[in-house]
Amino acid sequence: MKILFIGDIVGSPGREAVKRLLPELKKELGMDFVIANAENIAGGSGITSQTVGELFDAEVDVVTAGDHIWKKKDIFELIQGERRIIRPLNFPAGAPGSGFGIFSLPSGLKIGIANVLGRVFVDALLECPFKTTMSAVEEMRRETKTIIVDMHAEATSEKVALGWYLDGKVSAVVGTHTHIQTADERILPAGTAYITDVGMTGPYDSVIGRRVEDVLERFVTSIPTRFEVAQGNIQLRAVAIQINDATGIAESITRIQRKCNA
Repeated sequence: MKILFIGDIVGSPGREAVKRLLPELKKELGMDFVIANAENIAGGSGITSQTVGELFDAEVDVVTAGDHIWKKKDIFELIQGERRIIRPLNFPAGAPGSGFGIFSLPSGLKIGIANVLGRVFVDALLECPFKTTMSAVEEMRRETKTIIVDMHAEATSEKVALGWYLDGKVSAVVGTHTHIQTADERILPAGTAYITDVGMTGPYDSVIGRRVEDVLERFVTSIPTRFEVAQGNIQLRAVAIQINDATGIAESITRIQRKCNA
């Protein structure tokens, strides 16, 4: 199975990158299934029915999220009826939606997808990302050995630790949230693909997706400033993961960087 995981999609520029680049990229690379982190698709923070609908129309199969999942009010109703939206599984009991799910491909193969939020430097009341993820993985492995985990976290060390914790139990642990693609992709000893951060899909003439002048104003003056989504130099970041259908072991992980032509 060939999986494409698209890094944090930021605002309308990020959605535009997906719409323009994904259909051809799927054909070029022979992708069987597409996952994207979508927690920033609506105005740079949150998810709406319209914005996630654009991604599904562009051939994204499932979206994951992160700490901004609850930023838009219509997510609460939307996530109850749309199982293709996976939110962090370690929110306290009672949170709407699901933190993991199993999806069937036309070939009959199944893939499990989980989303977890790190606790280091994250301002949220969360259950242990390690124990909750392991519990979800054990449940998914009853149906499939092909499992992708999106670790949405600030701290590199926490992401790396989860990769080792799940090595051999999942097909891949991919990091999201920091918006800068790292160059540490590898296959861990027991066969799990790992990368600390897939990167950002959105405007690259920016500070991790926001207008440069807004961010500089905050840093230089310490005055609270609204961060607007930037617009220029739209690019896509992703990883392509090749997985053995029988064992669920990752055979390769490759970073992808694509620019939208003007």
